[in-house]
Amino acid sequence: MSDLPNLVWLRAFEASARLRSFTAAAEELGLSQAAVSHQIRSLEASFGVALFLRRARHLELTALGHAYYPTVAQALDDIAYSTRGLLRPMESRIITLRAPISTAVLWIAPRLNEFQIQHPHIKLRLISAIWADSTSDNDVDIDLRLGPSSWFDRRAHLLSTEHVVPVTSPELAAQLTNARDILSQNLIHIHGYQDNWLRFSKSQGLDPKDGHADLLTDTSLAAIEMAAAGAGVAMIMHRYAQAALDQGRITRVKDFEMPMGQGHYLMPTTGSGPNSAEEMRVRDWITAIFS
Repeated sequence: MSDLPNLVWLRAFEASARLRSFTAAAEELGLSQAAVSHQIRSLEASFGVALFLRRARHLELTALGHAYYPTVAQALDDIAYSTRGLLRPMESRIITLRAPISTAVLWIAPRLNEFQIQHPHIKLRLISAIWADSTSDNDVDIDLRLGPSSWFDRRAHLLSTEHVVPVTSPELAAQLTNARDILSQNLIHIHGYQDNWLRFSKSQGLDPKDGHADLLTDTSLAAIEMAAAGAGVAMIMHRYAQAALDQGRITRVKDFEMPMGQGHYLMPTTGSGPNSAEEMRVRDWITAIFS
């Protein structure tokens, strides 16, 4: 055990590496920023190597820091879980995950069974909301949001940047050969993302239609069903469309693809204390299915 570093230093390293900030790590651990910084310096001094590159606005892990982090994170996670499971089994609680409705239904829900098989001891409640603010933050353990980077502060963790693709029924797709053909069809607009078709028109050097929304819905779920029924062409996030594409219910129109200008972000914890082992496992799982 002589090679085992101070566990307090390791906890400071794990939080700082995950959040890329001594300040954010201090907030999570209930310490001062100076205390966390001192613990990291002590850990680095004990190794004789640097684990972080200190930038003006954020931290970056060195190559050694990157190599060391997964082992430390897993070890602390295992210790926390074993402690809770063996010594405090009555304290287990349901982990509440909130996500946009289409993300919850089209991406998370189909993968929940695999998570439950791997972690049968974790109780997970999935809340889907069209607008994230419709559920109180006090009722949510893990908050997954979709939006442009300007909506979130630096503590929000970017999971994925998203792209949109035009899709329709296989029968209608066979009749469309170019962007002009696409724009001549009924265009399915999704509330909040109506600018996708305007940006598509401009990207192809074409004038948009008269601005009238042929079909308008408030979820990607409904837009996919409209497209599958041959009602028109929908501009859908590729991630959302993936299952229907794999099933052959809809087809991409040619190879058009366009950056959405938005991404999925995992929000920082709102609690004052450190995350539970169960919550950390759910967070790791969410990160993995978006990678």
